[in-house]
Amino acid sequence: MNTAELTELAQQLRVDSVRAADAAGSGHPTSSMSAAELMAVLLANHLRYDFDRPAHPGNDRFVLSKGHASPLLYSAYKAAGAIDDAELLSFRKLGSRLEGHPTPRRLPWVETATGSLGQGLPVGVGIALAGKRLDRTGYRVWVLTGDSELAEGSVWEAAEHAAYEHLDNLTAIVDVNRLGQRGPTRHGHDLDAYARRFQAFGWHTIEVDGHDVDAVDRAYGEAVSTTGQPTAILARTLKGKGVEAVQDREGQHGKPLPDADEAIQELGGRRDIRVQVHEPPAARALHAVRAGHLELPRWEKGDPDKGVATRDAYGQALTALGSARGDVVALDGEVGDSTRSEFFGKEHPERYFECYIAEQQMVAAAVGLAARGWVPYASTFAAFLTRAYDFVRMASISGAGINLVGSHAGIAIGQDGPSQMGLEDLAMMRSVYGSTVLYPCDANQTAKLVAAMSGCEGIRYLRTSRGESPVIYGPDEEFPIGGSKVLRSSDEDRLTLVAAGVTVQQALTAADALEREGIRARVIDLYSVKPVDRRTLRRAAEDTGCLVTVEDHHEEGGLGDAVLDAFLDGRPVPRLVRLAVREMPGSASPEEQLHAAGIDAESIAAAGKLLVEEAVVR
Repeated sequence: MNTAELTELAQQLRVDSVRAADAAGSGHPTSSMSAAELMAVLLANHLRYDFDRPAHPGNDRFVLSKGHASPLLYSAYKAAGAIDDAELLSFRKLGSRLEGHPTPRRLPWVETATGSLGQGLPVGVGIALAGKRLDRTGYRVWVLTGDSELAEGSVWEAAEHAAYEHLDNLTAIVDVNRLGQRGPTRHGHDLDAYARRFQAFGWHTIEVDGHDVDAVDRAYGEAVSTTGQPTAILARTLKGKGVEAVQDREGQHGKPLPDADEAIQELGGRRDIRVQVHEPPAARALHAVRAGHLELPRWEKGDPDKGVATRDAYGQALTALGSARGDVVALDGEVGDSTRSEFFGKEHPERYFECYIAEQQMVAAAVGLAARGWVPYASTFAAFLTRAYDFVRMASISGAGINLVGSHAGIAIGQDGPSQMGLEDLAMMRSVYGSTVLYPCDANQTAKLVAAMSGCEGIRYLRTSRGESPVIYGPDEEFPIGGSKVLRSSDEDRLTLVAAGVTVQQALTAADALEREGIRARVIDLYSVKPVDRRTLRRAAEDTGCLVTVEDHHEEGGLGDAVLDAFLDGRPVPRLVRLAVREMPGSASPEEQLHAAGIDAESIAAAGKLLVEEAVVR
């Protein structure tokens, strides 16, 4: 398109943004209006995309990081012929695909859910990594971000990662409109302030008038021709551009224009321009899934005093999975020697991504890789995944299929102290929509669950342990998601011990002690914390009447709550005692930690005995 046509297209995008928000009675038209020229030039002259084939391997990828500007995105879809005017005006209405903030669950052209600011660029880095290192089809990644969200630390994690990886296929378009939600941004229209920051991280920067379509066109061309580093286009714009009542005025964020008809007239009226978006180049399939035979590592049952750390089993199993499947990739937060993801990195270096100590970027990169069809496993200490929780939450909104692995969980890690102990991770991951939460107790179980995770949907979380655990299952044992294992059972059981991970062996030892006291105890290994095996738990409650849950986790939201949930359907709740970490731990040996928290074998046996005796008395 030429200058005049691009200018008209930008006005159309403004008008349609105003119309969509007015029809909805809500939305962010002024945030959309500032970036109209930026979107118009990209859509008409630079984006290579087949809207009829969103999975085309040669398609460029576009991420609207400032997700509240969704009216602009949907107006662009209309201009490209992907949606019609009637659908545009269904914006924010019940059942509409055009939600207040875009999600790929509803729209095939959306790469990732946005709206929690500061996430578009980090995910874009993940997509660009896939393009640069794995897919190699030449597609570009364009991320439209706002200036307000540049205050987020995650943006700068992404900036450093992109420069470090020389992602010259990535362009960040920054809509510097000066105004945030409550007033002016930190740096206002000081483009140089933003340029200095991006340059310090190793980016090529271009400063431009964001309403000059020719200048924007040249900037995009320069970005495409830049090699060896990503490009940030810093565009000076005006919020609410083109309508005097709202242009560059505070207090207009997140609301329809006061008089939409008057604004549309001021913008020159409705238009119906159709854009012929450039076709993507021919490209091979993104990647072939090498479906080789999966040879998981195997361990034989052995001496209970000798064992294998589940983190070791994870590293070995992941490596084997990567050998069988060419679509599996691994990411780590600079602790690969501890999580054991380094095993994968040594065997499959081309599919291993070191994200350093930037857990937000690690999860975001995993989401970006998943958006391109890869199967990512991202690992760090369980405690450190808390830093990336918002990215996990948004990944679930996207419907992203990612595997997260938290090692060094619980007080069982010992002397490192509470800062390193993941004690809230099970609760955190259980609360994520559609998540799968797994907590294996031995090596063979870990290996089978690592493989099973790859076939699940949504967010999958595996909790691994630092210390060695006895191998209690044979290598041919199966562990279906949503299942459990009854390790000890009889018709004379008077209570049930429910454990997972490091507490399974403690529960078995406690059961031995109780039996010597004449008290038979059933032992359940609840390795699938979500979904939980309700049937087995309910049967145990019916048979024994008493349940003791024991977990290396805070009482709130973990194993105990998962068990309790099985009895919240109106049936009688069994006598239930929950053993968990209730005090703030310090530094001590693993054995001392377990005893102090009251979750070692001795404490479990004491709680079980007391529970049974109270039941007899009553």
